[in-house]
Order: sequence, then C-alpha cells, then structure tokens
Amino acid sequence: MNLLSGGVVLLSVWGAAQLISLSWLCCLLTGLGLCVAWRGSWRFIRVALCTFRRDLMCLYVIMRVRIPMFRYLRNRSTIPALFAQTVTKYPDKAALIYEATGEVWTFRELQQRCHAVAHWARAQGWLEGDVVALYMKSQPQVVALWLGLAMVGVEAALINHNLRQQSLLHCVGMSRARAMVFGTEMRGAVSEVRGSLQPDMLLFISGEHDDKDELCSLDGMLQRSPKHPPDYTVKKGFSDRLFYIYTSGTTGMPKAAIVVHSRYYRIASFGFHSFGLHHDDIIYSCLPLYHSLLPETVFTFWRDCCCQGQVILYIGEICRYLLAQPVRSSEAHHRVRVAIGNGLRPTVWEEFVRRFRIRQIGEFYGATECNCSLINIDGKVGACGFNSRILPSFYPIRLVRMTEENGELLRDPQGLCVPCQPGEPGMLVGRINHTDPLRRFDGYADQESTRKKIAPNVFKMGDSAYVSGDILVMDEYGYIVFKDRSGDTFRWRGENVSTTEVEGVVSGLLGHADVAVYGVSVPGVEGKAGMAAVAHTGGQFDPEVFLTAVQKSLPSYARPVFLRLMPSVDTTGTFKIQKTRLQREGFKPGESGDKMYFLNSRAGRYEAVTDELYNDVMEGRVRL
Repeated sequence: MNLLSGGVVLLSVWGAAQLISLSWLCCLLTGLGLCVAWRGSWRFIRVALCTFRRDLMCLYVIMRVRIPMFRYLRNRSTIPALFAQTVTKYPDKAALIYEATGEVWTFRELQQRCHAVAHWARAQGWLEGDVVALYMKSQPQVVALWLGLAMVGVEAALINHNLRQQSLLHCVGMSRARAMVFGTEMRGAVSEVRGSLQPDMLLFISGEHDDKDELCSLDGMLQRSPKHPPDYTVKKGFSDRLFYIYTSGTTGMPKAAIVVHSRYYRIASFGFHSFGLHHDDIIYSCLPLYHSLLPETVFTFWRDCCCQGQVILYIGEICRYLLAQPVRSSEAHHRVRVAIGNGLRPTVWEEFVRRFRIRQIGEFYGATECNCSLINIDGKVGACGFNSRILPSFYPIRLVRMTEENGELLRDPQGLCVPCQPGEPGMLVGRINHTDPLRRFDGYADQESTRKKIAPNVFKMGDSAYVSGDILVMDEYGYIVFKDRSGDTFRWRGENVSTTEVEGVVSGLLGHADVAVYGVSVPGVEGKAGMAAVAHTGGQFDPEVFLTAVQKSLPSYARPVFLRLMPSVDTTGTFKIQKTRLQREGFKPGESGDKMYFLNSRAGRYEAVTDELYNDVMEGRVRL
C-alpha cells in the first residue's frame, strides 16, 4: 500500500512540476512524494493533496523572513539601523498619522525626533541596558521615545496605562527602570504611587502641565535637544534586548516580556509577507501601543478607514463591537483590503466579512514572548493557524496532553510528553533553539517567571520547550483552532486578566480573606467574565463600598463581574486554590445556597443574582 501510494503521488507531483517547467520545484515535489510514500496511506495522500499549496505558500514566507534575519544576525544589525535604511529610501513618506490631532510625521521627521530622544537619554547619563518606563496613552511620541532610546541602547518598558497602585508599582519595579516618562493624563495615577517608587527614580512629564508640579518637562528638553544622529555606536546586536512589553501570561502577576531586535523584526516581517501587504499600504490601528482596546473608537472606525488605511488591526472584541453598531453609510466606502489580528470567532468571522466586505482576514495566534506563533495564511474560517501534516517537524510545535485538574503535562513511560491526536484538545508547546531566531525563547525580566514557562524532555530526551498555557485543537488537515486558556489567566474586553493579581487586590480589600478569581463563560460574549469567590464567614458585606474600592484599585476589565460569597474556598493539601468546581458551577443561583452578585455596569452597582436575572444574562437580555 505504501509503494502504491507513493507511486501515485510521485507521478502526480512530477507531472505538475514538469507542466510548469520548474526544475527546482520538481526536486521539492519529488521529495514530498517520497515523504508520502514513507508515510503512505490513502488518507494521508488526500490530506497532502489538499494542503500542499498551503504548505508551499508558508515555506515561501518562512524563507522570505529567515534569509534576511540570518544576514542581520551576522552583521549585528538593530531595529534603529534598519529604520535608518527605511528613512533613506522614503524620507518624505508618512510614517505615522495620528487621527486624534491630524498630525502626520514623515520618516525623516520621526527620525529627527528619535535623534532628540537619543541625545536626551545620553545627557541623563544612561548606559546601554538601562531601562526607562513609558506610562502614556497612545500617541506618536511613544514610538519616538522607545525607538530613540534604542538608538543608544536604552530599553523602554511599555506600561499598560490602565494600571494603578500596586499593579503599577509591580510593573515598574519588575523592569528595574531608572526613570519614568508619563503623560499628563497619567499624573493622578503617578501621584498615588510616587511615594512608593525608588527614591532615585527620575520622573519626566510629557504634555501640558502646571509648572508647580516640580516635575521635569520632557517636551522642553526634547525641543532643545539636537536633531542630528548621536555620536555614539551602539554595541548591541540583533539578538539583544530592544524593549519590554508586559503580559499577564498564565502564571500569575504581570511579567515583563523581553522583546529582542530579531523578535520585533520577525513579527513585522511575518505579518508583511504572510498577508500580501504592500509598501504603500497604510495600517490603521485603534489598539493602544501596549495593546488593548479603545472602545470609543468603534463609533468612528469606518469613518477613519474611509480616509486612511488599506490594512486594519483587530482583536476579536473589536469585530464584535463593530457588528453590534447600527449600519452606517461609511461602511460601504472604506478602502480596507486586509484585516489582521486574533481572537475572531468563527460565528463572527463570516458575518464580519460579509457585512463589511473585507477581502482577506489575517488571523494569527501568538503571545509577545512565545516561540510557537501560528498564522492562518489561506483564510480558513475559524483557524488561528496550522502546522504541516506533510512535514510536521519542519516547524517544531506540538499539541500535548495535559491533566484537567492542574494543567500539568502528561508523560509517557519514557518520560516524554504525549502528543494529541487530531481533534483532541491539547497544550501548545514549541521546541526551544537559542541559535535559531525563529525558535528562541527570551523569557521575562525575572528568571523565575522564565523558568516556569519551560518544560524539559518534550519532543525528545534532553530538549526543552516553551509552554504556552493555551489549549488548542488541530484537525486532520493541520488547521489549528484556539479553544481556551489554562492557568491563571483569562481574556476579557480585549485584555488578559491575571487571576493572581486580582485575587491579591480583592483579598486586601476584604481583610485578607481567601479569594479565588476565575473566568466564567457567558453565551454570546467574547472571552470570559471575571468572577471572584470570597470566603465570607460572617459580618456585613457592603457591595457599594466594595465596588468603590475595586474601582480605585483595578482597571475596568479586571473588576469582577460576578461575586460569590461562600463559607470557605476549596484548597489543596498545599493550600493552592482549587477552581475547577467553582468554574463548573458558574454564577447560577440556588446550586449551593451561596450569595451571588452581578456587576450591573449601566446602573453602577452590584446586584443580587436571582433566577430571573440569571436567565436574562444567559439569554442576552441583560448585556455585560
């Protein structure tokens, strides 16, 4: 059977290659035919024939990315150096267009502003490897700051501007930043934590402000700073640190994910080549530069796209919000060709494409720090990517089995991880190879968090792999669909919510009571709504007082949507909180006799969950 299968495929692929007269392709197809013969079965032949074109497209993209990357590695290039080459090619082309003010910065103007930032950083005495925290809402200045700092080897830490108090202090401390630049809109939040920052931390404010604040004005310094290139040669190379982006990950509090120069290039290059972008394309994004959602932009989304943008960036929530809006005339006049992002549900996908006439959806999967990113290169509805079924080891990722109770990876008798079969949910892992810029895992600013994301002996004895913490499913053709998040994180309102972080805040507000925070599914709603189970043994619980305290301590997306007051929270023998039963029971009243509350955001209060309210939420009559 193997010989028969191989013979059929060999004749088919050889004939196709001869027909288009490509000798190199003949060799490639012959090799694939031999592979089919080796794997041989009629089912495999059918899968190979259906996916061969897709896999060949992916191979082309990988080579377009990989070849320049190795050249840049050899030459020790950096992102600022590559940016300088772009400025030389397109000095007067628009680099950044800021819809809020109508500002347009050309590549030359952006470079001059970056040079001013670089001179300012040198004047402060900062050295390569020093860190400066950026705590600002999205604006062109943010790009000039991190890119200008990188010109002299200083690393930016991009802080989520929704963070407050302890979460903000944690992120600033994690980066070991020597200074913080913040916008005037963040002045109140900085004032709340100023006394808890390191005494020697320098604070710079950007934007209009009162001179009585006794803060260093960044804008004035940059205006006086030279606009020519700094007289300094950076010692960093393509594998060195560029900046930090914070992620809640799957193992606790927010972590500072390390982004090296090669990773930044890889992300941009894969997006460009995978989805057929052009050098003349304008990319429209209503996502803040630390990555989250600005809901108010939904109302002007298509109006902005009529003026600018052939490519839009999305997260699944944006697409759902747009579909929920009334039909507007501007929807029919946009120039959008490609939508790139992640989290687009299959049910929303087809309606979004049909209503807004989007020609191509570029769905992908990936975390800032991961080495197992996926790309849906051929527009398969519902898939976030694929892995070749013909040559599965070419891209060394795998879905492996795990325990439902605690998410630990299952092992076979030899001690290796057990791969999943098609259709079986599993944990996504990616083999680590630090000599390959596409396979390396740079981790986080703290080594302990990095260690927790690495598993030994996954593909073979002696290797190591990055553990994503996400559950996905692969079908027989290799298409991969996102299923769920495991661990201590869930997705809500376009943000990753760290359960450990929320548990710490809520526990502190309630006198250090035991608290379990987890996500619960609500029909028709993207992501999972946050729910907090609180060990409440007696005394009066005031929902209004609690809500006021939570609003001061947590960003809106991290505030518990549901509350459950119970005598005690289930724990293991080592006092780890067990959430499986709590998640299964959800927020339905009467199951346990526990008091349940629902955060009615429209009314601005927590309300007791009754059977009627429960049914209204489940059937969509009450919107979250």
